[in-house]
Amino acid sequence: MGMYKYIRKAWKKPKKNMPEIWRERLLRWRREPSTVRIKKPTRIDRARSLGYKAKQGFIVVRQKIPRGGKKRQYKAAGRRPKTSRRRLVLDKNYKQVAEERANKKYPNCEVLNSYEVAEDGKNSWYEIILVDTSAPEIRKDKDINWIIRRKHKGRAYRGKTSAGRKSRGLRNKGKGAEKLRPSKKANIKRRK
Repeated sequence: MGMYKYIRKAWKKPKKNMPEIWRERLLRWRREPSTVRIKKPTRIDRARSLGYKAKQGFIVVRQKIPRGGKKRQYKAAGRRPKTSRRRLVLDKNYKQVAEERANKKYPNCEVLNSYEVAEDGKNSWYEIILVDTSAPEIRKDKDINWIIRRKHKGRAYRGKTSAGRKSRGLRNKGKGAEKLRPSKKANIKRRK
């Protein structure tokens, strides 16, 4: 059995398998700012399976996202129906929001993928793998240099990452997914 298999097994139930480390980590992470660049991934097995390599050009960022419903602030003036709706309707999951916020902090990088690290009553933490597109090591690497092309610019904002594709409903194919491609909006326009 390889090393990564044991790491994966420990991360199945982190509160049970490493309670002291888990508690200490959460206490430290709560005090940190929302976006923190880290040297190494916390879950090395997950990062490696998503395409991370320990070389120049790869950046790992831990992003904190507050949990709970997205309530909009109450506006006293105005009678538009959108302002009377208290809950903000987001077709996004927390992971996608975390990717967008990390990409906003590092605009010269592209989001490769992300994974969840921890969660408590208030916050969720995700680690986002970013790729520096200007790095010469990335340009030479045949496994990852596809991300340099222009069509992959702003992947996180356009729902092209794994989390974005999930929220767009592109995980399922065939029967029942007729109205999802090329997009929900394009489908509505075509049917009008």
